[in-house]
Amino acid sequence: MTDVTDQTTESTRRLDAIDRKILTVLQEDASLSVAEIGDRVGLSSTPCWKRIQRLEADGVILRRVALVDQNKIGLGISVFVSVESADHSDAWLKKFADAVSAMPEVMEFYRMAGDVDYMLRVVVADMQSYDVFYKKLISAVALKNVTSRFAMEKIKSVTALPVPPMPAN
Repeated sequence: MTDVTDQTTESTRRLDAIDRKILTVLQEDASLSVAEIGDRVGLSSTPCWKRIQRLEADGVILRRVALVDQNKIGLGISVFVSVESADHSDAWLKKFADAVSAMPEVMEFYRMAGDVDYMLRVVVADMQSYDVFYKKLISAVALKNVTSRFAMEKIKSVTALPVPPMPAN
């Protein structure tokens, strides 16, 4: 049985320098044509297209999306919500994960190590919208503690992962 770490290492090992360049270019602008991507990484269209298809099939490229400015669509408040639970059973986690995953305001949802059990990144229009979200969250399952931290200013936000260089042999 292969564990997740082995799969990640195996997947990373198969990425050559050109694959890594393709990932960097696509993260910068996924709307480029295959020919434009190929030009930037030194390939003609067909081999570039085949590599992109393989990266998608292997699950390295998860999807291609448009990034939207949350403020320009009326979602001006970002909230980081830390959650502590007294119950750590599988049944509780499944119920909690299902409830939180169904909430469209939740952009990211992590299980944490340390003094907080879960961390959510939530976007809402205003304080009233957050109050509605908060009430929905605390009524979903029993929680020990919920702490909300409101972002005052976004200083850095990127979506492109820093693609590591080829490992040295």
